[in-house]
Amino acid sequence: MSSRRIEHVAPPPEFHVERGVALGRHPLLRVFAGLDKLRVFQEYPAAAAMRRKVARETAVEIVRGSTWMYVAPHEAPPFAKEVGWKPVTSRSDCVVIGRRHISRSPAITLYLDILHELYHVFQRRAGRELWDLSNGYAGSPTELEAYGFALKEARRLGASDRYLRGYLRVDWIDENEHARLLKNLGVPPK
Repeated sequence: MSSRRIEHVAPPPEFHVERGVALGRHPLLRVFAGLDKLRVFQEYPAAAAMRRKVARETAVEIVRGSTWMYVAPHEAPPFAKEVGWKPVTSRSDCVVIGRRHISRSPAITLYLDILHELYHVFQRRAGRELWDLSNGYAGSPTELEAYGFALKEARRLGASDRYLRGYLRVDWIDENEHARLLKNLGVPPK
């Protein structure tokens, strides 16, 4: 978590993270109250009725440890075993979050992360494959679209390029892939 730079950017005041939520599954809007009332929520690529349905039906599963956030795959992706990853799987829409991440990360990080992961839920409902990393993480169309959605909101809130570089510095990619991600998302390098 320390790799993500913190600056004076905050999520909208109507957004609230329930940091003390117990391990297990919970409704999305219980954990991220107010998300469905925000202007950015209206910008998800779906009709209003579908956005409400996704907000109502998506769960959040809090797990032990320092896992960031991810949309639970229906079944473990082919690469999971070779990298030693045992993801939570779910036939229904579920965003998995590590206890440490939700309890300790800055509110702006959690806000951008849930915007990103919820974008993936809409992508999957539209029939897109979320776990195809054949072009690498920084070249994945679904990742680039989801990050683009979250970064647009971050910029609207006043996030600097420095902050965005830090936000996009994730543990599962190396420096070259990070540079490629920045380039693909239009975030200038240092």
